[in-house]
Amino acid sequence: MNIETAKTHDREKASSLVPAAVERHQAPLLRYATRLLGGDADRARDVVQDTFVRLMAQPAAEVDGHVAEWLFTVCRNRALDVLRKEGRMKRFAEGQVERLTTAEPLPGHTLERAEQHAAVLRLIGRLPPNQQEVVRLKFQNGFSYQEISRITDLSVGNVGFILHTAIKALRQQMTAQPE
Repeated sequence: MNIETAKTHDREKASSLVPAAVERHQAPLLRYATRLLGGDADRARDVVQDTFVRLMAQPAAEVDGHVAEWLFTVCRNRALDVLRKEGRMKRFAEGQVERLTTAEPLPGHTLERAEQHAAVLRLIGRLPPNQQEVVRLKFQNGFSYQEISRITDLSVGNVGFILHTAIKALRQQMTAQPE
């Protein structure tokens, strides 16, 4: 295969990669960026848009097999750049409760389930910022320890320790809460 044929093939692969990535990852990236940017949805949309622009410029072969991880890493780095530029490295407001940007709740969810969910989110919001980020990447976005490690630049062992510490703290707080 000559260089021009390879470039054409790569462009075709990239052109199908981006729409699929936008459809699958845009909402989780927006939630993630919004949290990193202290709840600023407008800046989060800009960061996510820039992330997808960078994906379009990336050769498809370089992200093949780990698109989600690549997107979250780029999104995180862009959000941190924005915060640094603005001189505000405070990523999470103290006690901030996450706002979900998903569609209507599934039918059949009971009030009790909704209250438990809200309580867990409040407790997560009380965790230190690094624990909040690792918990959300693991349980809301389904990343493995290794993927979280690459997204956050932490060692895999550190990710495991932070996650273990966060879960232990959440358990203690849940059992201490009155019914």
